[in-house]
Parts: sequence; structure tokens; C-alpha cells
Amino acid sequence: MTTATTTPAAATGRLRPRRSCLAVPGSSPRFLEKAQGLPADQVFLDLEDACAPLVKESARHVIVDVLNHGDWGGKTRVVRVNDWTTHWTYRDVITVVEGAGPSLDCLMLPKVQDAGQVTALDLLLTQIEKTMGLPVGRIGIEAQIENARGLLNVDAIAAASPRLETIIFGPADFMASINMKSLVVGEQPPGYPADSYHYILMRILIARAHDLQAIDGPYLQIRNADGYRAVARRAAALGFDGKWVLHPDQIAAANEIFSPSQEDYDHAELILDAYDWCTSQAGGAKGSAMLGEEMIDEASRKMALVIAAKGRAAGLQRTSKFEAPQA
Repeated sequence: MTTATTTPAAATGRLRPRRSCLAVPGSSPRFLEKAQGLPADQVFLDLEDACAPLVKESARHVIVDVLNHGDWGGKTRVVRVNDWTTHWTYRDVITVVEGAGPSLDCLMLPKVQDAGQVTALDLLLTQIEKTMGLPVGRIGIEAQIENARGLLNVDAIAAASPRLETIIFGPADFMASINMKSLVVGEQPPGYPADSYHYILMRILIARAHDLQAIDGPYLQIRNADGYRAVARRAAALGFDGKWVLHPDQIAAANEIFSPSQEDYDHAELILDAYDWCTSQAGGAKGSAMLGEEMIDEASRKMALVIAAKGRAAGLQRTSKFEAPQA
């Protein structure tokens, strides 16, 4: 069996809204219940770091139950399994997917170091889907880059499976893997005058060559609202689609920062309409045109598509309408 058994349907969820990705311990029924009513775009139920070894097995069954019987209100439902270097991974996948496959959107694989680890998860998912009569390829994969080796191999990882939907930066383990001189996850190390994360974040963004989303990881100082907003704005400015939230108070900030402004969204939609018109027969089949005082062309259309897609995913509604110029 090869990854060719994964159907193209796996790509359909790649543009799910992921402005805010809420981490919830899979062993806590109370937190799992509360998460269902929070306005996060995505919720991931964690079997890895948030679960002590003694409760990982029981947490699998708690997660299956809450996926099947909870009211998730259209949120993207993800389970983070343990990484392949542990003895828990295969049973995490089998228990969760066999028990709640129809109620699951993605599995998150932490500490991905090479493409083979993604391929292995793809193959296991395919076997379970076929055995259980589930649509092959529907369940997506999210890959977490958490060490130097993973970043070196990020291009191959991004191309490893058509199930892959996101590349996620995991800052805490990454900082440890490169001996970064800081104990504050997400903050700049003392003594370095520039942005120490810039190369890492940009390198992950190259995964867009494979039509994936890029998600920034957690900011652990959950009471520092200004600090969270600062690092979220940095990731959003570079082009990331969203960021993890560890506390309900961070959700609103993530949803705001990773959404375009109403003005930018309206402008993007106008560019798309104007470009469609100017390249049509009625518009003279031109390659460029003026929109107010701005010249637009194919490059403008590509940029507008990104902003428009983010606005639509965020549920924004247009407040302006394109009017074709009068001859």
C-alpha cells in the first residue's frame, strides 16, 4: 500500500478557518465541555503534552466520547496524538479513529522530523478508514515542526501526503533543540537585538508551495495579553493563518488579528470584481485596468484572493459593490 491510496478529497479541508486553535487537555472532561461553547475556529484535544503518562490511555476514550456526543458548533475538530518516538502513537490513532472517525476532522502529529513520519500516519489512517468503511483520505493531518531536524526537512514533510493541511510551529521544543537562551516560550532571548524567530517562521511559510496553511504555536504567558498580541501580529504580518490559544482570553485576540479588516476585505473583493470585468469581453479584454486611483493586474488579483479568502473564512460580509465604468 502506498500513499496513492489517499484520495484527492483530502485536500478539501485545507482552507478551514484556523485563526484560533484552542488546546484542550484530552483527560479533562470539564475543559472539554467548556471548549465546545468557546468561539475558537479549531479545537484540538490533546493526548500528548497535556496528558500525563498514567492517563493517556483513559484520555483516548474520553476524547472518543466527547467527539461523538459533544456539540462542536462547526469548529474544526482535531486530536493531537503522541509522536512516533513513543509507544503510544499507534494506539492513539486506532482508538480515536475507529471510535470517532466520522466526528474527526484531522489528527495532529507532533515533533515531525521527516517525511516518513507523515507517510506512516497516512498509511495507518488509510488502513483504518478502509477497515471501518470510512471515506479514504477525508481525515487530514497537521504536522508540528518542533526541532531543527524537522525544519531542515520541512519541504519534504510538506509534500509527504495529500492529507496534510497545516504546518505548525512548536516554539517550546524548538527553542530547546537549538539551545536558545530563553525560558519564556515565544519571547525573544536576551542579548539578541533582532527577531530570533524570523527565519524559522519564514522557512515554515515556504510550505505554501504545497497549498498548506501555516499556524504559529503557543504563547505560554497566558495573562500577558499585550505579549500575546505582539507575537500574533508578527506571525499574521508574515502571512500565517492563525495561532494557538491556551486560554479562552486569547481567542478574541487571535480571531481579530488573523482576520483582515473590513476595509481590506472590501477592497480585495472589489479588486477581484474589477479584474474579472476588465479581462472580460465587456471590459475590453484588457490585462490591467484602473480601480479608482489604483492600477490592478494579475498580480493584484493573486494578492486579493488571499485577503478575500481570509475574510470569507472569518465570516465577513461585503459592504461595497463593484460598478463597471460607463463607456
